[in-house]
Amino acid sequence: MNCPTTPTVSILKEKETDSTNNRLAQLCDRENIKEFTTLLVDKQTAGKGQRGNSWESAPGMNLTFSTVLYPSALKAREQFTLSMLIALSVYDTLSTYAEGFSIKWPNDIYWKDKKICGILIENELEGAYLLRCIAGIGVNINQEHFVSPAPNPVSLKQILGRETDKQEVLESILKRLFSYYIPLISQKPNIKETIHSDYLNAQYRHKGMYPYRDENGEFKASLETIEPDGHLLLRDENGMLRKYAFKEVQYII
Repeated sequence: MNCPTTPTVSILKEKETDSTNNRLAQLCDRENIKEFTTLLVDKQTAGKGQRGNSWESAPGMNLTFSTVLYPSALKAREQFTLSMLIALSVYDTLSTYAEGFSIKWPNDIYWKDKKICGILIENELEGAYLLRCIAGIGVNINQEHFVSPAPNPVSLKQILGRETDKQEVLESILKRLFSYYIPLISQKPNIKETIHSDYLNAQYRHKGMYPYRDENGEFKASLETIEPDGHLLLRDENGMLRKYAFKEVQYII
């Protein structure tokens, strides 16, 4: 999408913190932190990932940051729209550097069969509406060697064979985030449908039959769709439609 005028962004920089999400939430609770404030750190000592996993990042080599949004115009049931647009902002940015990127449901960014970015979104609700959204994003930029047991990490340097300016990537992600978010909050006609369509078109394993695992075991299926509320719909080899919420099914890679 075309980027509108970029809002004023306050970028807070710290050398080290436990988790950028935790730290930014603390700052928001203590101070009048404006929307789009972004906390960027060189090192996380306890970076959080999905499913309770940690996020490995060599100090100073990658992007580890969190951004705060106040999407009070959105209803709680529209939380997944935020997840989609945040993932798209990273996917769109990385796709300007190389081909082969995709979004692995719900919001990991992959290059081929390797993970380059993890996103952790933590929302606060007020009644039926969203009060605050803190999006933590970790993108592997210039790291060459990974030592954690994570099975499939990759960095932009490994893909391109050269180092990339981290600030350049950060600025592009934020601009693309605004290009989706501001029209959404402004209730631009058809923006939700556009976000959903862009998200579906960017999906990992978008076409073809692939192996998955749920509580009943392994099976093969094709991606049918992802509903606006975040449910994944797969069609198995017998033609049966299977519907999953997050954590109810795993990709076998």
